[in-house]
Amino acid sequence: MMSGLTQNVREVLKVITNVRGFDRVLEKVMPVSFAPGKLVCEMKVEEQHANKMGTLHGGLTATLIDSISTVALLCTERGVPGVSVDMNITYMSPAKIGEDILITAHILKQGKTLAFASVDLTNKATGKIIAQGRHTKHLGN
Repeated sequence: MMSGLTQNVREVLKVITNVRGFDRVLEKVMPVSFAPGKLVCEMKVEEQHANKMGTLHGGLTATLIDSISTVALLCTERGVPGVSVDMNITYMSPAKIGEDILITAHILKQGKTLAFASVDLTNKATGKIIAQGRHTKHLGN
């Protein structure tokens, strides 16, 4: 049975992916768990997610870091998505087509005007880290 919070996260992801634009690339992302300040999602790497080498595309990795940290922010008490100010990604190992990955977003700090998030992409089966991102968002007035 799915918790109410996980259902809310699923609804937020559905709203994001039910558009014609770029965010449709997230339609295969499924929430696994949620707690205030932490969101875990998973996704199977498919051909549409891969580069010419048959591994998770770096641009999609960046999109996952951006979007999943934003959903984590939307699901906080304040519920504000913010606007990206800075994002840094370190790519450490490939994720091959067919592999399941976990995307874990942590809201490190949410201040008056800025929020800071850390997002880890890991191989679900091995726990090996694929990429790590840091995301800073401006929250507005």
